[in-house]
Amino acid sequence: MSERPDSAGPDPDDTFDEFAELVEEETRRDPDLAVIEAGSRTLRTQGGPPQADVPARPADPEVDTALREVEAELATRWGETKLEPSVDRIAALMDVLGEPQRSYPSIHITGTNGKTSTARMIEALLGAFDLRTGRYTSPHVQSVTERISLDGAPVSAERFIETYQDVKPYVEMVDAAQEYRLSFFEVLTGMAYAAFADAPVDVAVVEVGMGGTWDATNVIDAGVAVVTPIDLDHTDRLGTTPAEIATEKAGIVKQDATVIMAQQPVDAAQVLLKKAVEVGATVAREGLEFGVLDRQVAVGGQLMTLRGLGGEYTEVYLPLHGAHQAHNAAVALAAVEAFFGVGSRHARPLDIDTVRKAFASVASPGRMEVVRRSPTVVLDAAHNPAGARAAADTIGEAFQFSNLIGVVGASADKNVRELLEAFEPVFAEVVVTQNSSHRAMDADALAAIAVEVFGEERVQVEPRLPDALEAAITLAEEEGEFAGGGVLVTGSVITVGEARLLLGKG
Repeated sequence: MSERPDSAGPDPDDTFDEFAELVEEETRRDPDLAVIEAGSRTLRTQGGPPQADVPARPADPEVDTALREVEAELATRWGETKLEPSVDRIAALMDVLGEPQRSYPSIHITGTNGKTSTARMIEALLGAFDLRTGRYTSPHVQSVTERISLDGAPVSAERFIETYQDVKPYVEMVDAAQEYRLSFFEVLTGMAYAAFADAPVDVAVVEVGMGGTWDATNVIDAGVAVVTPIDLDHTDRLGTTPAEIATEKAGIVKQDATVIMAQQPVDAAQVLLKKAVEVGATVAREGLEFGVLDRQVAVGGQLMTLRGLGGEYTEVYLPLHGAHQAHNAAVALAAVEAFFGVGSRHARPLDIDTVRKAFASVASPGRMEVVRRSPTVVLDAAHNPAGARAAADTIGEAFQFSNLIGVVGASADKNVRELLEAFEPVFAEVVVTQNSSHRAMDADALAAIAVEVFGEERVQVEPRLPDALEAAITLAEEEGEFAGGGVLVTGSVITVGEARLLLGKG
């Protein structure tokens, strides 16, 4: 890391005044947190790789067959929606594997929305500072190999297969000793931790699957715990209020760790801060210790000024759309600063040119991703109301559509009504469909809710996704070749992944 040149950036006194105003505003917004904050330590300073895409199927028929065999074996296990709240099985697997997850430091990420994009940004920043990274995220957009990345790119199909074959005997050993077999997600988590140790990586960036305390990833003792915005999702398993959900997610905060906390509902913030006090963790909060000072829409993304733990970072270009991505960027920057000791061991900011280079390289497939022009087709994996609201705001800010058609395929266990209500103001019409997952909501059932939200004349039903895409593109083209027609495909990561394949990506 190197210090910024003295000539870089605006006058520091002006910067301090701007941030002081932001702090004052945030403090007024959350007065109920004063008592908790008095008991917690906060981070305060004394001063101011190539883009990864979604992999295609292996070109080698033998490798493709072998990968399909692995996928078929994994599919015989409990899916990601069937859970037994315990880390006993994954802990047993780590034990017989020799505790690979303890051979490298890690950054652990939980929250409701923004985890994968934030993980990708953290990965890009660490890689730009010449650290070898491992990233574990879920779910995947198109290929299961996306979930395990090394050096900023998904592992090859060959390496994925090899890793599975390496851990398989140990998985079977644990299966035989446990009441329940290891789940799909638990096996993948074991594979990721083993692959990172084998690489070896300098640091692992790990996204929880669901929750925190009993999530399979929570056998690491991460020095930096990141909590992206908490909202209502998976309420049948995590709780029905932000505070209840935060209680589960706070489980990733370990003794003496640093917690990087995005802006949260007051009750969720209270839970997270109490946890930090209990374990002696240090806290940095968006809007107080770090944040977004300015953002402007730019071609293909946005130009940001971020306040980090070590000072101000100006003219940072991010090739992703939306205010939520700027906030994700601020969280990612603070997490990496904390990893390097900024705000605790020293007050030096990260090298500004390296930070700019890293953020400019970030890609997040399936997140406001343009996959076609004339008409423009955008994919966004929003699958809950909070994500839908962010997507609706972003589509209005980043694109000038006069006739936007929605293609929505959602999972049956989601709050579909509120998701559709978030999109109602921006969709001229909506084509409801369903993806190939067993979790998909039936298209007719989804249509019944859509009619209540949009009115019958604005809803079209196409159970097959290819037909839904074709219908939406036709509707978007009705205003003519040079008009502002567009299509937004959303509602589920699976819907987005299948649409991405149909539209020739990957």
